[in-house]
Amino acid sequence: MRLKGKTAVVTGASRGIGRAVALKFAEEGAQVIAVARNEENLVSLSAEFERKGLGCTTIAADISSESQCIEVVRKTLELSGKIDVLVNNAGLLGKRVEVTSIELSDWKRVFEVNVEGVFIMSKLVANEMKKQGAGSIINITSGVVRWPSPKWGAYLPSKFAVEGISMMLSEELRDAGVRVNLIDPGRTNTDMIRKAFPDIDPSTYKLPAEITDPFVFLASDESGLVTGTRIQIR
Repeated sequence: MRLKGKTAVVTGASRGIGRAVALKFAEEGAQVIAVARNEENLVSLSAEFERKGLGCTTIAADISSESQCIEVVRKTLELSGKIDVLVNNAGLLGKRVEVTSIELSDWKRVFEVNVEGVFIMSKLVANEMKKQGAGSIINITSGVVRWPSPKWGAYLPSKFAVEGISMMLSEELRDAGVRVNLIDPGRTNTDMIRKAFPDIDPSTYKLPAEITDPFVFLASDESGLVTGTRIQIR
């Protein structure tokens, strides 16, 4: 088991890539803390873990809220005493419109989740990891950053911001033994991608469970010298 003895916090864990990563981490021996806003989806996730004979702790929280993030970290430390891995997976697509057509409220909501949520969780968890002298933070980016195109609304600029935060943190935390890396999963068969590309057959995309290996690699000690890296799966 590649993650035996590790405690991993996964946000946006109730569905899609986050759900697949949480399950894979547990299969690899990690103690998983699954975080999501939707309590009903978390109940479903817990049931799936139980059917597979795996353990999981679920916490309902909105990661755009600093107070709720503080509570996630507090509960995790109370349960495990440490945080070895953080996967900042939670994100919003927002409306696919031209920038000049975005309502400010929509822009702000996407940035609250995709950028501020990553910032808040990374800051809180990194400060705990620095005390431990080790840890791995994995942030999710997107191919739209490398190949920009029209009508990505607030989503595209939010992912530019995530890449900037990640690169800065990787340098600031390097000497503390904390690694920060990015994963671009590519087009994966999730609710978000089906919404983003409604005219494309989703069966042409990989399933979330098929792209979890890079997450395990970055969470494990195998990637002990890897930081400031962007892994593109597709």
